[in-house]
Amino acid sequence: MEDLGAQISYLVLERGVPVFSSDGERLGKVVRVQRDIATHIFDGIVFAAGGGIGGRRFVDAPEVGEIHERGVILTIDAGEAADLPSPRGVA
Repeated sequence: MEDLGAQISYLVLERGVPVFSSDGERLGKVVRVQRDIATHIFDGIVFAAGGGIGGRRFVDAPEVGEIHERGVILTIDAGEAADLPSPRGVA
C-alpha cells in the first residue's frame, strides 16, 4: 500500500480520498463523512465503490480503522466490504 500520510481526524477528511480494505484492496473513494453535528460523534463514511462492489456504500464508524491524509483503512476485508449497505436510510 502506498504512503497514506499522517493520521488525521474525520473532521478534516476530504472527498476523493481512497478507501482500502484491511487486506489492502482499494475499494473506492470518500464521498462524505457521516456525523452527528449536535453530539460531535463520528458515524461512518459513505464512499463510491469501484471494482466488483460498485455504487455507493456506507461503512459504520467501528469498521473504520485508520483515517490518514491520503487514505482510509477499514477493519474489514474486501469480502466483507462487498456486503456493506448503500447509504440510503443512513441518518
